[in-house]
Amino acid sequence: MSVRILTTGGTIASLPDPETGAKRPAVSGEELVASVPGLADVADVDVDEVAAHSSWNLTPGDMLEVARRAGESLAEPEIDGVVVTHGTDTLEETAFLIDLTLRSDGPVVVVGAMRSPDEHSADGPRNLLNAVRVASAPEARGVGAVIAMNDEIHAARWARKLDTGLVSAFGSPRHAALGRVEPGEVELQFVPPRGFTIDPPAELAHAVPLVSTYPGLDGAVIEAVLDTTHAAGLVVEGTGSGNVPGTAVDGIRGALDRGLPVVLATRVLGGATRSGYGSPGGGAALRELGAVSAGPLSAGKARLLLMVLLSSGFSGEAAAREFRAAVATFR
Repeated sequence: MSVRILTTGGTIASLPDPETGAKRPAVSGEELVASVPGLADVADVDVDEVAAHSSWNLTPGDMLEVARRAGESLAEPEIDGVVVTHGTDTLEETAFLIDLTLRSDGPVVVVGAMRSPDEHSADGPRNLLNAVRVASAPEARGVGAVIAMNDEIHAARWARKLDTGLVSAFGSPRHAALGRVEPGEVELQFVPPRGFTIDPPAELAHAVPLVSTYPGLDGAVIEAVLDTTHAAGLVVEGTGSGNVPGTAVDGIRGALDRGLPVVLATRVLGGATRSGYGSPGGGAALRELGAVSAGPLSAGKARLLLMVLLSSGFSGEAAAREFRAAVATFR
């Protein structure tokens, strides 16, 4: 089996600066692969170093480039699977974008580390070894993009980072892990049907700001964000099952009046935007205005989905309709 490893930086490839002690990406893709004992016994691997950044510095354009290279790699007949090494801060967003734009049956496994290579019990080598095991496993074909961390396999559409320090940081709120990876064995308990997919656009050229609400948020803040960013769409991260302060409704109405698609997500990790409240700012009232629900998607994932739709030629109400249809496939 042949696996291509796309490297982007992150903690898995970071070391302390000799002068300051602050960690930064410093390990090349080839060095990273060479540091994992037994990797060559699992699959034939080759490395493509896409970037060397801390993941909070990756732009949506960078993420799209990773997704595009993953798809192009799997189009090569000799490549059976792809592994992407990535910082954990935005790993779930890149994994989702890959899953969203992946047309191949070959798996893409996104992996990172919570401990850098210089730390005791660094988790990067085991995580990377497990990721290659999953990427080369015949039973993983058709799974799309997944995250392999801490001996678990999680669907990209559901996975979230739940802790800032534990090696068990990733989980799938409201869902179970798809399976486990153990020495010499990949156990995929189930492979869910693929969700909505779309060809990767040439670029993500449409600005979609994300506004996280808070008690007393003034709608003028939303209007200012729209004006400053020249937004083509808006994602609002609300509370509970998808509610925002009534004080912010004028800003959302203003976005809709401009013809922009407005998506309502929730800050609750295990949440879904199914609010039935009709009081000012309630989810039901906002849907009546024309906002669409992000469903189980986090605000960050919802933003990427909307950006892809806008860059694929949808706009306004058409983008909102397509978004609503896509979200229904990610439950």
